[in-house]
Amino acid sequence: MIRFYFHPTPNPAKVALLLEETGLPYTVVPVDTREGAQHDPAFRAINPNGKVPAIVDPDGPGGGPARVFDSTAILLYLAEKTGRFLGTPADRPELLSWLMFIATGLGPFSGQTVHFQYFAPQDQAYALNRYRRETERHYQVLNDHLAEREYLVGDSYTIADMSAWGWLDRAPRILKGAEDTLAPWPHLDRYFQAIDARPAIARARRRPGP
Repeated sequence: MIRFYFHPTPNPAKVALLLEETGLPYTVVPVDTREGAQHDPAFRAINPNGKVPAIVDPDGPGGGPARVFDSTAILLYLAEKTGRFLGTPADRPELLSWLMFIATGLGPFSGQTVHFQYFAPQDQAYALNRYRRETERHYQVLNDHLAEREYLVGDSYTIADMSAWGWLDRAPRILKGAEDTLAPWPHLDRYFQAIDARPAIARARRRPGP
């Protein structure tokens, strides 16, 4: 059974969603990042970068256990393991592009927006403005792309959509103080609502955490 190292934050949420969508058996190993558990030697042996999520798959491709860390790597690994949620072979370039857009853009800028709004030790107006504006710019890129599309890639629901959902689900926290958070991006709002209505979403949200 897959061991899933989890804390209830956006990147682990993506993996929880994929696990629920695929029905792969797994057990949750809580890692309380608020208490610094991600720095424990036992966890650093799983992820040397000391961040969640991570998984250990006892049935790895070499016949033994395989560790996988970083949410995008885990999404790709589990999708390839099950042969699901990857789109068509022709979709592969777009799939990789949108996964990396989220992994290197939307995710980090959203995370830094949260940091400077809630945790910076003093007023950091320049930094907050920088990260929030970039987060909103990424929302606009997604909104424009989704103007005449149901999904990010091809004609089917893929791990790119799961990856986007993990961060869009936290938009009210990221855009602190904004009313109708995604309303300025109507195509993105419509897309998020459609993904968020999937039955697996509710199961993913119930993942026990510290």
